[in-house]
Amino acid sequence: MYLWIKAFHIIAVVTWFAALFYLPRLFVYHAAAEDEVSRERFKVMERKLYRGIMTPSMLVVVALGIWMLALIPAWMQQGWMHAKLTLVAALIAYHFVCAWHLRQFAQDRNRRSHVYFRWFNEAPVIALIAIVVLVVVKPF
Repeated sequence: MYLWIKAFHIIAVVTWFAALFYLPRLFVYHAAAEDEVSRERFKVMERKLYRGIMTPSMLVVVALGIWMLALIPAWMQQGWMHAKLTLVAALIAYHFVCAWHLRQFAQDRNRRSHVYFRWFNEAPVIALIAIVVLVVVKPF
């Protein structure tokens, strides 16, 4: 049973990260858009991505992660797991910051440049690298 949970956890992680990478990229293009038709199209794309893929994926990641921890509570005694969970908490916060930016765009109140969003887009990349190293190598 554990391997099935782990497999679906990994699938949900891939899906969540795809959205975590793509939504801020949409923000880059949205912030640079100069015509109303494009801006309206980005609003729809951003909303559908966040509500239809990103948030459900995050919920599945968290639920299956908690389930795995319940099955193997000894992981909570290991430092790498504490570091990983800290990074996951940061990603959840990032997820909700994305929601804030989405609302700003939806209300035509965004004041950030496309350059800001290019940098903003890098945070989940760094988190992904660190999480994979922690889970695979278990350095501490």
